[in-house]
Amino acid sequence: QVQLVESGGGLVQAGGSLRLSCAVSGSIFSIPTMAWYRQTPGKQRELVATVTSGSNTNYADSVKGRFTISRDKVMNTVYLRMDSLKPEDTGVYYCYIRNEVGYTYWGQGTQVTVSS
Repeated sequence: QVQLVESGGGLVQAGGSLRLSCAVSGSIFSIPTMAWYRQTPGKQRELVATVTSGSNTNYADSVKGRFTISRDKVMNTVYLRMDSLKPEDTGVYYCYIRNEVGYTYWGQGTQVTVSS
């Protein structure tokens, strides 16, 4: 049983910062891809950022230069540092992983609210 437990969401003013964490536990050998998605009001779930086992990263254009994804391979944890937050960043943020055989898992989601 693989579990993803997210933390770090909350309410912040525009221009502020938050750091999300997602700890992966259970029977998993390797995690080639870890990522964060978000679902903002009225929109479909969208990819925010990815990080590979080789620490290669990719970001959505809307968050480039403001968000930083990183991972701790020993602790099987992925982080999302969010700076210069905007009201349009408000939404539910989901952790995502894909294991070595292509199975995918999602976290339960954590709410991020940015007030103007």
